[in-house]
Amino acid sequence: MADSTPPASPTAHPADRPVYVIGGGPGGLAAAYALRAQGIRAVVLEKSDRVGASWRRHYDRLHLHTTRRLSALPGLAIPRRFGRWVSRENVVRYLEKYAEYHELEIVTGVEVSRVERSADGTGWLLHATGGRELTGGAVVVATGYNHTPRIPDWPGADDYTGELLHASAYRNAAPYAGRDVLVVGIGNTGAEIAVDLVEGGASRVRLAVRTAPHLLRRSTAGWASQYTGVLVRRLPVALVDRLAKPVAKLSVPDLSAHGLRRPDTGLYSRVNEGAIPVQDVGLIDAVRKGKVEIVAAVDSFDDGKVVLADGTRVSPDVVIAATGYVRALEGLVGHLDVLGPNGRPVVHGAHTPPGAPGLYFTGFTNPISGMLRELALDAVKIAKSVARNGAGKVSRIPG
Repeated sequence: MADSTPPASPTAHPADRPVYVIGGGPGGLAAAYALRAQGIRAVVLEKSDRVGASWRRHYDRLHLHTTRRLSALPGLAIPRRFGRWVSRENVVRYLEKYAEYHELEIVTGVEVSRVERSADGTGWLLHATGGRELTGGAVVVATGYNHTPRIPDWPGADDYTGELLHASAYRNAAPYAGRDVLVVGIGNTGAEIAVDLVEGGASRVRLAVRTAPHLLRRSTAGWASQYTGVLVRRLPVALVDRLAKPVAKLSVPDLSAHGLRRPDTGLYSRVNEGAIPVQDVGLIDAVRKGKVEIVAAVDSFDDGKVVLADGTRVSPDVVIAATGYVRALEGLVGHLDVLGPNGRPVVHGAHTPPGAPGLYFTGFTNPISGMLRELALDAVKIAKSVARNGAGKVSRIPG
């Protein structure tokens, strides 16, 4: 699976330059396969020692919220034995098999710190660990949506003597059995960790909510919510907002009495703002039964207590911050004027930024139709764009 041979150097002839794919997660592997399918040599640079590093770090109970059939990468189906909702462990197995099955060229233990135009202007120069300088005909950045954990700069947090951790460090409920836990953030991660803690024997579980989310049943009468996401993907935002409102009222109970009101903003409007609906994997029942208590957002820490936005002070044993991630692309490509105000690429998929031909991005959106599905589609589009337009001369696989 891994190739320890150093990639092409900057002195290589332009015809020998590969396309470098930065990141060995689903997006990077899919792009590498799609490029090979176009006859283009693709070299994946992965900073860890194995592919799928971020998936290996996720919490144990995690399953895809998208169906097996609509989550496969191009060129290899996910085995039926993995079930409809694939577990974290089986996603890792699939990614390992994917790299092996397609004989992808992967170099592990190499972290790219900066990407810039090559001196001759025909390609891209990558600065990597060990003083490597690698020149490629094109570059695909696939370092991941969930790259660097983010904890808000809460006043007093540095002096907090309780246990405070980011959700990325959470594995399972065993260490928190019999303990009072406050989970901060009601995205899919926070909601599922809260349910996991309840089922794992935590003495009390509170979930701090700043903005009420849209809640969806993962599946209703066999119809996965992802199917609806695919169908409405290209519809006008306002129309989807209107259609989603009565559906939500019919399928999801009103939890206002339990502190979780229905959101004011439309579902698809929120998606465009970067907030994906929360797929119910037990949260609704846990909130209705009082097993997960909804509380106000965290405002600060003071004298060993957590101060909530409504002025309430609570004293949990543990605070788990399910507060998201940042893309951390500034050091890598920020100097190229290819990032928006939110730190995300200004384009993705087959499009390249103005002034940066041959520089592609994948996996930096969180679409309603499912990230893995969109990664698979984008991989094929990127490969076709490279084959059609390229950026400098791209080496092709013999035969």
